[in-house]
Amino acid sequence: MGKQPGEAGINAVPPTILIVEDEVFIRWALAEDLSDAGFIVLQAFNASEALKVLQSSMPVDLLITDIRMPGPMDGLELATYARANWPQLKIMIISGNLPDLPANAPADAIVEKPYTEAVVTERVQKLLGRLGGACIH
Repeated sequence: MGKQPGEAGINAVPPTILIVEDEVFIRWALAEDLSDAGFIVLQAFNASEALKVLQSSMPVDLLITDIRMPGPMDGLELATYARANWPQLKIMIISGNLPDLPANAPADAIVEKPYTEAVVTERVQKLLGRLGGACIH
C-alpha cells in the first residue's frame, strides 16, 4: 500500500486520505478542509468507486467512510473489506446512526454526524501522527 503511516522525512509526501461520502457537498467541504490541512485527498461517491481507488497503485493512508450510501456495499461493509485486505490502512467511520454501529466495527476512529470539519481534521491529524501539517516523531 505504499508508505507506512508515520513514515517521514524532510521531503515526505503528505498522507493520502480517501473520503467516501455520497452527499457531494459534505464530501467537498471535508475534502477542502483536509486539503487545506496539508493532506492529499481523494474522493469517492460510493464503495464501488472507493474500491477502484484502493485496488489501484495510488497509496492511501486513511479511509474515511460514511455508513449509509447507495450501491451494493455500505460503508461498514467497505470498512470490513478494507480492514481484511489492507490491514495497515487507517479507517474512520462517520455516521449519524452510531447506535446502529456494531461494537466490533473495523474503525480506528468514529465520528458522529453532525460534525464540524475542524473536529474531523483534528482526529485525522491524531490518527496519522501529524499536527499542523508537520509529522510528529
